[in-house]
Amino acid sequence: MKRLACLAGLLGLLALIALVIHEGAGDVAGIVARAGWPLLLLVPLHALPLLLDARGWRVLLAAADPDGRAGLGFLWWVAAVREAVSRLLPVASVGGELAGIRLARLRIRDTTAVTASIVVEVMVTLFAQYLFCVLGALLLVAALHDGAQAWVVALGLALSLPVPVLFALSLRYGGIFARLESAAGRLLGADHRLVAMLDGARLDAAIRALNRRHGRLAAALAWQLAGFAAGALETWCALWLLGHPLPFWQAVAIESLTQAARQVAFFVPAGLGVQEAVMVLLGNLLGVDAQVALSLALVRRAREVLFGVPALLSWQWVEVRGWRRGAAARQVSGKAP
Repeated sequence: MKRLACLAGLLGLLALIALVIHEGAGDVAGIVARAGWPLLLLVPLHALPLLLDARGWRVLLAAADPDGRAGLGFLWWVAAVREAVSRLLPVASVGGELAGIRLARLRIRDTTAVTASIVVEVMVTLFAQYLFCVLGALLLVAALHDGAQAWVVALGLALSLPVPVLFALSLRYGGIFARLESAAGRLLGADHRLVAMLDGARLDAAIRALNRRHGRLAAALAWQLAGFAAGALETWCALWLLGHPLPFWQAVAIESLTQAARQVAFFVPAGLGVQEAVMVLLGNLLGVDAQVALSLALVRRAREVLFGVPALLSWQWVEVRGWRRGAAARQVSGKAP
């Protein structure tokens, strides 16, 4: 799997390089240079969608953290680390979620409750992304005034709907983690440390209990949709800074369908090449020059790095500090009579 991810990443990088050369590296660099330093404002602007996502996660965590030890600021930081792990590191698509579970336990010790909140949040995100993609597709069809395209889009949306629905049903009725615990026990042995850590039946029960809180699910979905809309605001601002302003609804179409393409191409690390190619294609459909659309994709890619690297460094600082504290505590306990 790791070799496949590396191969997909290499092919994506080569596709990106070929796309830049094809569109003219000098032209793309000139567009970005004319926009200048104001493009750096996109970095702090990205804090907004992450804050909205963290607010939705907080809704799902409320029952497990009645004292509010995991405040919004803390969850925002964890959300930033989760995104950076998923988008910048060569890990599986669940890598960010595993990092989120580990970090959230710094404030909430109930691992089962934390894990259940993240699993349910992933489910809510799938539905939010589907709805956002529907909106973007409808807006794109409206912009193109093409009935044939409308039927193609409708068919594609209908075929993709079972994915979030089946995931939700499996969480509610499938007992996924109890089955996973049983399989791990047969594979690794009942005494293995990983098997001992996984209480599948309790986790399934916690997920089902959270899924019955329909009000919380609806609130989390609303916050997620607001976060996606804030991501479209980034696209709208970037195009304005690059000298090719578009109506906000067209920025929504670009953002939503680009996000959908990255999810479909989940096996390509960071969506290398996929994000750029889709943005060029959508830009062409909406009357945006290919060089401008490619500049937009590269600016968004640079923002991911400038925002994500500090998040990863802060995570490592927390891990090192925790390790030093643990080592000091063990040293003290070892000296005690």
